[in-house]
Amino acid sequence: MSTIKTRDNASIFYKDWGDGQPVVFSHGWPLNGDAWDEQMFFLASHGYRVIAHDRRGHGRSSQTWDGNDMNTYADDLAQLIEQLDLKKAVLVGHSTGGGEVTRYIGRHGTKRVAKAALISAVPPLLLKTPANPNGVPLEAFDGLRADIGRDRSQFYKNFSVPFYGSNREGSKTSQGLHEQFWLQCMQVGIKGALDCIKAFSETDFTDDLKRFDIPTLASGTVQRRPVGIHPRLGRAAQRGTWIMTTVSEVEDGASVAAGAAELEPNEFRVADVPPGTAVLLGDVAVFNVGGRLCASQAQCTHTGGPLHEGKLEGSTVTCPFHGA
Repeated sequence: MSTIKTRDNASIFYKDWGDGQPVVFSHGWPLNGDAWDEQMFFLASHGYRVIAHDRRGHGRSSQTWDGNDMNTYADDLAQLIEQLDLKKAVLVGHSTGGGEVTRYIGRHGTKRVAKAALISAVPPLLLKTPANPNGVPLEAFDGLRADIGRDRSQFYKNFSVPFYGSNREGSKTSQGLHEQFWLQCMQVGIKGALDCIKAFSETDFTDDLKRFDIPTLASGTVQRRPVGIHPRLGRAAQRGTWIMTTVSEVEDGASVAAGAAELEPNEFRVADVPPGTAVLLGDVAVFNVGGRLCASQAQCTHTGGPLHEGKLEGSTVTCPFHGA
């Protein structure tokens, strides 16, 4: 079993497949590196070297009492990259893993990194605060902690349903997929699971995002849920090339204009989209970015592609937030 030893003597498990440019995957809570198996197999089969580790407290890595925080997660990732001597790596993080990648760049820079991808990631901040009024209230995260303390096995079974969207009409997820999710979750130590909730919900990544100077993809959902793309992400990221894509829909009916496809561009106002949110009009997501309405279509190019202010067109949602 492949592992590295960290400076505090924790053992971090990792898998390392294939040859070529390295792609390093950071998983979400409360999973482990196996969550990336399909993506890793595909990329390793197409000329890339792929690495995925189990975050400390998760999977096959050490269940440490201390160090279950975003700074240590990022430092563990840095030690993995350094000990494997990875160069020009592509860092990919999902959810909490996106926070780990962001804090890594904030603390260690990009000298070993060529590109990054943040997939439904937690940055810039999940928690509701005076500076982040559209965040998630602390009570929601307290509820997660209470559920895990009460019956974590059943909680993880229940959690797999919204995780895969199995409660939505037309879902075809298998029972085996849910059981695979549960199995990975049950490998998390309870201390690591509880500490990680605080790490992913209360860590503010705003300053870390300012250190991004590499091409970065941010992809997530546009809906009233804890993890998705937030316009603050665009304002915080000041350098590099950012491509932001969004999928899915806003489920809050009050935020969706009926018959939006029939609206003229000048009938939709900035006031219709509160700052820090996005709404879906037909097949187009509209963002309030720095007091401007932004929606764009097609594939985002190196320059960000066409950015339409106060205008609705296209069916593929892509907003680079440049100029915010």
